[in-house]
Amino acid sequence: MKRAYYSAPISEFLGDSPETILGTLTACSEHPVEALQRDAWLEQVRILKKALAAHAASGRLYFEYAVPRLGKRIDAVVLIGHVVFVLEFKVGENRFQTAARDQVWDYALDLKNFHASTHDKPVVPILVATCAPSTAVHLQVSAINDGVFRPIFASEATLPAALHAAIEWSPAAPIRAEEWEAGRYMPAPTIVEAARALYAGHGVEEIARSGAGKDNLTLTSSAVDQIIEQCKAQRQKAICFVTGVPGAGKTLIGLNVATKHTAPGELHSVFLSGNGPLVAILREALARDHVQRERQRGNSVRKGEAMSRVRAFVQNVHHFRDEYLRDSGPPSDHVAVFDEAQRAWNLQQTSTFMQRKKGKPGFAQSEPEFLISCLDRHEDWAVIVCLVGGGQEINTGEAGITEWIEAIRRSFGQWHVFMSPELHDSEYGSGAAVRKAQEHALTNFNSDLHLSVSMRSFRAEHVSRLVKSILDIDALAARQTFDGLRARYPIVLCRSLPRAKRWLREHARGTERFGIVVSSQAQRLRPHAIDVRAPMDPVHWFLDDKDDVRSSYYLEDVATEFHVQGLELDWSCVVWDGDFRHADKGWEHFSFVGSRWQNIKMPERRAFQKNAYRVLLTRARQGMVIVVPEGDDEDPTRLPSYYDGTFGYLRSVGLPVLE
Repeated sequence: MKRAYYSAPISEFLGDSPETILGTLTACSEHPVEALQRDAWLEQVRILKKALAAHAASGRLYFEYAVPRLGKRIDAVVLIGHVVFVLEFKVGENRFQTAARDQVWDYALDLKNFHASTHDKPVVPILVATCAPSTAVHLQVSAINDGVFRPIFASEATLPAALHAAIEWSPAAPIRAEEWEAGRYMPAPTIVEAARALYAGHGVEEIARSGAGKDNLTLTSSAVDQIIEQCKAQRQKAICFVTGVPGAGKTLIGLNVATKHTAPGELHSVFLSGNGPLVAILREALARDHVQRERQRGNSVRKGEAMSRVRAFVQNVHHFRDEYLRDSGPPSDHVAVFDEAQRAWNLQQTSTFMQRKKGKPGFAQSEPEFLISCLDRHEDWAVIVCLVGGGQEINTGEAGITEWIEAIRRSFGQWHVFMSPELHDSEYGSGAAVRKAQEHALTNFNSDLHLSVSMRSFRAEHVSRLVKSILDIDALAARQTFDGLRARYPIVLCRSLPRAKRWLREHARGTERFGIVVSSQAQRLRPHAIDVRAPMDPVHWFLDDKDDVRSSYYLEDVATEFHVQGLELDWSCVVWDGDFRHADKGWEHFSFVGSRWQNIKMPERRAFQKNAYRVLLTRARQGMVIVVPEGDDEDPTRLPSYYDGTFGYLRSVGLPVLE
């Protein structure tokens, strides 16, 4: 598949007429070419013919080069010598806009991170504002020494000098264009990017990076598809548990299953989640993307229309539950995907809620049992896909995976059960239930239903292992794991929030998203201008641009574990309060009540608090800074002793201190 509308050796490009090049670009365009686009292409061709005249002997040019992960095209990619140039033209502009700088930087980072042939090549992004006044060319490396330079600002007059400066920076063997073109594109999309791609009709195989992570995703997706086809063909009902480490792609699997089976009729499916922020963010992102794609095709679609379609696809599990409390018939869906199934409510929580909020006293089913009963109303077949994260329960009343298995044994003996042997792992807290499930004649174990490789961090796949070791107070394992990933995934310790903010801004490039995350129990961070009780809108925080004060970029609003579970940032700042403290005997658990800290004694609440920090520490794809405040001797609620033990422990596992 051709990645560029037009590609040719530079010598051939110099010999082709502008009309010939324009004809090729127009013929390959996926959208109608209007006069404005045609004129912009002709101007780019004219400028590049002048700028590349000195490089006719070697190199290759690519016009309108596809970047699938971002759903966009680079104006021009040029290979000269040993350098990959990424050019973004702003025809007629006399200023260099920040958004345009970030755009070309994003393109360069995408090639560096996800295009195999570019991993070891210097990548130089150049923003060309054609009417800008001529200024000196500045070539600068970024804070991360990975070969991606900071964007160069160039005018038509200074573009040749920009190309020359980069080539002279560090001479090396020239790039072989044929080998570069043959390199595989291996994206690692965020869950929002993945949802957009899947909703637009792409398969999980197209948007997952290659290697162990992609193989794992492909095997798991195929295993779930086979279960669905088997149930449909044999008129059976089944529940399927997909487990995985944090960031392994459980939600991606669920979205892939739901989008693949959205045809009307028997294969209609729904993606359900009790994670309110995730549902809201996915709906908004998909609706915005649908409107944008339709406008590119020349169609006028209102945001409300797009949102109505998305709501049928992504639903809040509690709204689904309420609908089938009112309606005693079977759902329209034969396939229901439950994201974060371990967070479904137990019998006590469900019964209390039904009596208090729905006026239904004596409700005698847990949420898992009731949800299974809804799909069981089908006379022929049905499949429930439960996406299960180990150590992810973070709220009172969450049943974990045990209640799903118990509900099947207790009330739905004719249902088949498919699960991974990994459910035996202590992190899932379901060993006893799994042993009971083995007594169920229709239980099947399949190792393909477990995602063992984290894809959240494309720089290092072992962050979740590091976090588990830290939280389990296995300092030796934590040190060994960190030693293996520190060069690719920076983690630093800090005691100053302003210093941590500077670190984030220095390391984040282009539109890489960064933000501050804290525990929902971190109530003594107010002296640092962090108030977990202040309302924030996760949709604006996760989706809006740098110029919106409600976005994560502003580093003013903070997100808690309830806002970020199931989502990710590129760079995170985790601010660690005195609610979860390291002491000589291990972790100590506190909640702030009134004017003082109180010990948390209930094992369940202690587990939720530990899991909250697990969520916070596994959100970043590229790196993080952990801030442990110094405390204040004059404030009895923030004594240094509340923080020093945690700081010392994290430093002892090898995390470097940002001075």
